Amino acid sequence: MSKAAKHEETKFFTTGTSQDPFVFASGDALPDITVAYETYGKLNADGSNAILLFHALSGSQHAAGVNTAVPQTDERWTKDIHHGWWDLFIGPDKALDTKRYFIICANYLGGCYGSSGPASINPATGKPYAGSFPPVRTSDVVQSQLALLDHLGIQKLHAVIGASVGGLLAINLATLHPERVKIVVPIASG
Repeated sequence: MSKAAKHEETKFFTTGTSQDPFVFASGDALPDITVAYETYGKLNADGSNAILLFHALSGSQHAAGVNTAVPQTDERWTKDIHHGWWDLFIGPDKALDTKRYFIICANYLGGCYGSSGPASINPATGKPYAGSFPPVRTSDVVQSQLALLDHLGIQKLHAVIGASVGGLLAINLATLHPERVKIVVPIASG
């Protein structure tokens, strides 16, 4: 780990209950889901400096700094992802300036880096969901991350940014919930 690299830790947010499950766009439901995420910078008092960063399809919540271990990821958290995938752009005086903005990056629902997905344990069987995990649509990812924003007390984002499929998710969020975001920055997206 270089001296300049800050050690980051993945946090976990769980939403849903057996009485109020997380309902997927397909109509399938799970009693609860977990979203793995990291944050950078400090949220201001009114929550107006928040930027949600969507990763590319094969990315993770680990966008900046160094994170050598994420619980429940087993051998999937490999050495090649210990360094944040956008570390050159996130931090003090960088493009996503953590002296001004609060950056949130969450692993997608259905992902393999700590969020609920096929590798998660099905409480009914004690085994991984595998193919029985509900199909995940882009709107499901957006809904799970909006639940995280609600948990963090963020009603309206300063911006949503995403590269590749993350850019499509940024557009999806702005289309489904235009009242939740001020600026939309899709990068290298269709």
